[in-house]
Amino acid sequence: MLHLTSRFVFCALLASVYASCPPRCECSEAAQTVKCVSKDLRSIPTGIPGYTRNLFITGNQISRIGPESFRGLDNVTNLSLSNNRISEMEFHTFSGLLRLRSLDLSNNQLTIIHPEAFSNISQSLRELNLSRALYNYSSVMDLAASLQRISMANLQVLDLSDNSLIYLPSHTFSRMYSLRRLQLSNNSLVAIRSLALSGLESLEELDLTLNALKTFTDEGLQELDSLPRASLLLGKNPFTCTCGIEPFAQWLNRSQDRVRDAEGLLCAFPPSMRNTSILTVGMLTLECQQRDVGADLALQTSYVFLGIVLGFIGLIFLLVLYLNRKGIKKRVYDMRDACREVWEGYHYRFEIDSDPRLSQVSTSADA
Repeated sequence: MLHLTSRFVFCALLASVYASCPPRCECSEAAQTVKCVSKDLRSIPTGIPGYTRNLFITGNQISRIGPESFRGLDNVTNLSLSNNRISEMEFHTFSGLLRLRSLDLSNNQLTIIHPEAFSNISQSLRELNLSRALYNYSSVMDLAASLQRISMANLQVLDLSDNSLIYLPSHTFSRMYSLRRLQLSNNSLVAIRSLALSGLESLEELDLTLNALKTFTDEGLQELDSLPRASLLLGKNPFTCTCGIEPFAQWLNRSQDRVRDAEGLLCAFPPSMRNTSILTVGMLTLECQQRDVGADLALQTSYVFLGIVLGFIGLIFLLVLYLNRKGIKKRVYDMRDACREVWEGYHYRFEIDSDPRLSQVSTSADA
């Protein structure tokens, strides 16, 4: 009887420990889910059950996360930490989440990202959401350094939208060999630089809508062409339809099967071209070339005319000097003689002032 009682107590204690739930959180063993939503938490709560596969800690006041935050949570596959005001991710922050497949860090204020923050989950992770999560330029560079340092060979979805990105550092995605979807919408990208999209041969979708792209340079078009399998979204950018837009317009006409919103791409500037389809701008190529040739010819003509005028003025000046050579020579001699007299007088006076005896003689003579 005593043996049965002890076994019962042990099982009860074990069950209570296994089914424990952190304060201010909701736990469901059946769904293997724990939710700590908008509970004003200041740190990741302890005592999260080991059965947890889906962990939602959102809408709190957590400023930093580190390697101690997720210890003992080997079964977690989906982790949402959105809208927590997280500003710092430390070394090996997710080291205890060896099975993590989806990580949502959106709507935070990341300013410090350790280069090794994602290292322990780099092989298991499939989706990473950093939308509206990067607070400043230093966090962008920290993230780029982290992504360049570790190999996220199995990552398939990366969301970097709404981060005010101005440009993409080279080789940022070069170690994401399996990435299929890259979200860069609603940033401030002004250009796509060389090697900014290197390593994304498996990419199937690239979203560049709602940025500050006025056109695409040759290197930007080459970067887009380096993504042979990707469908592209380029809408709602302030395209400037001046003569520099023709290479992009020609490329767009050739790549309509890849650009899903090609027919909706419109000129924003100048006002005379506003709402004109960029697909039709290619017809301006000949006019721009003619205008450029005419401008170059006019500029060359003006330079030649200016050279002739300056040469003529120089000849006149030399002729005037030649005709007045005797007068000029006399003036030069007169100036030389005048300077010599002044110098001799100054030299004589200096000798008198420097010799006390001569000074006395000169004084007596004056008396």
